[in-house]
This record gives sequence, structure tokens and C-alpha cells, in this order.
Amino acid sequence: MIGELINNSFARARRAWTDRDLDAYQHLARLQTGLGADALTVNVDGTQALRVRPEEMLDFIPDLVPALQEATSLPLAFDNPSVAFHRKCLETYDAKRNGPAIFNSVAASREELDAMYELIAEHDTMVIVMASERFTEKGSAQCSSGQHAYESARHFVEILHERAGRRNEHIIIDPGLAPISADTYGLVNMGLDAMRLIRGDPDLEGVHISVGLTNFSFGVPKGIRLGLENAYVTIAMEAGLDYVLGNPEKDLQPLDPDDRFMDVVLQALEEGRPGEGESQEDAGFRQSVRIMDLYK
Repeated sequence: MIGELINNSFARARRAWTDRDLDAYQHLARLQTGLGADALTVNVDGTQALRVRPEEMLDFIPDLVPALQEATSLPLAFDNPSVAFHRKCLETYDAKRNGPAIFNSVAASREELDAMYELIAEHDTMVIVMASERFTEKGSAQCSSGQHAYESARHFVEILHERAGRRNEHIIIDPGLAPISADTYGLVNMGLDAMRLIRGDPDLEGVHISVGLTNFSFGVPKGIRLGLENAYVTIAMEAGLDYVLGNPEKDLQPLDPDDRFMDVVLQALEEGRPGEGESQEDAGFRQSVRIMDLYK
């Protein structure tokens, strides 16, 4: 697990950011380390609830990164689309102390991919690939099928071999994950289909597969979120998942096949696949209705 709590999407991290409270950041690092995380995400970007200027992030990184490394021996996963952010983080980070950093992430929509490949090679990092995006003649677009996401993953793995000297075991592929209750585009099934294709490709043997797990249960009642996430993890592990970006405070564990959450989620995903002559939106609506069985 990559612990997700040092992220301004969460209230504790927002408070730490607003106060520039290094003790609070260190507490979050120690907490997640003690709960068994394998790496810790570092995301100090803005959110809908918080405006953050790029220069504010760059000014704070030289204080934040060493403070986190004092609090944990785990690798840090730097999460931002900005090359300047990653450059500052990697220049500050001591890989001899905590092991290789994780570069989160490369994607078809990134504007400075060449510079990213150079940083990944220079600092010998692991790297997350957002395979839910693909290159098109007009630039980039969201993938609409598992085949597209698989092809995007292959493309980036080949480039990371050639341009950044990465081996498969250095690469974490994120095929994307949407909220199950509002997935009108079939993205949950797309990600699972991509995982199966990736695991079936001998050229991709050894790559890791991860998702942002909290996305899956977004928007549903709090009382069923853990059950939904555990059901997804159970299904996705069978498809090839071996990493998650998630909250180590949660009791994540595989479920028995006869668990009610497993039954409903599997039914929902099956109903989320359009039949002949049916639109994906209609199938997605049916999937959402099935998930609402758990609200009762």
C-alpha cells in the first residue's frame, strides 16, 4: 500500500498545509508507517477546498521532504503533474536513506514528458504510469476500453525502458478507477479488463498494478465504503492488482466469495457491460442501481 493521507484532499493534511506544520506532517508519516504502509504519497497541490500556488509548493518542499524522512524510513511517492515540483522534490530527497522515490506520474496528457523521463533516469526512481489516458492524433484522450488502457501501458513501458532505463519491476501501472456508483462510462470494468490483458502479456511480466482505491467508494454512504473497497480489492487482486493507493487506517482485506458485498459488486459490474444495441450510459445506470441495493 502507498499511504494516501499526506494529500490536501484530506482535512488533516489541509490543516498541516495551512499552518505549514511539520510536526503534523510527521505525525501523518509515522501513523501510516505504523499501520503497515509500504510507501507514502506526498501531494501538496490545491483542491476545490484549498487554493495553492505553485511557488508555495516549491518553497515548502525543502522543509517538508527532510522532515518526512526524519519521521519514516519508507519511500516517498511524489504526486503532481509539474516537472518543477518533481525536480525540487527529487533534489531534496535522500534516496540513500529511504530507498528510491516513486514518481507519480507519467501520462499521455503531461506537457513535459521528455523532462520527466530525464528526471526518472537521473534519480533512479520507480514510476507510476496513468494508463487510463492514451495518445491520439489530436494529443491525448481518456481510454474507453481495457484494450486502449493496455496499449497505453505497453507504450509507456517501452518508452521507460528506452528513455529512462527502467525495468518492469520499477514500473507501476494505474489503469484507472472510477466511483462505482456513478460509473456511466464503464471505467471500473475497463480497468479490470486492462489488468487482465497486462497480466497476460509476457513482455509486461514483473510490472506492478495499482489504483487509487478511495475513488471506488466515493459518493456512497460511509457505512458501506469499506465493504465496497474490500470487494473491489478482492476482485482486482484476481485480475492482477498488487498495489493500492489507499488509507492504511482502514481494515482492508479480501472478502469471502459469498460475502454480500462481493455478490452485489460482481452483479453490478456484469450489469455495467452493455448488451447488444445498448449504450454504455444505460448499462452504467443499471450498474449504479444495482449498487444501491447495498444502501438498504
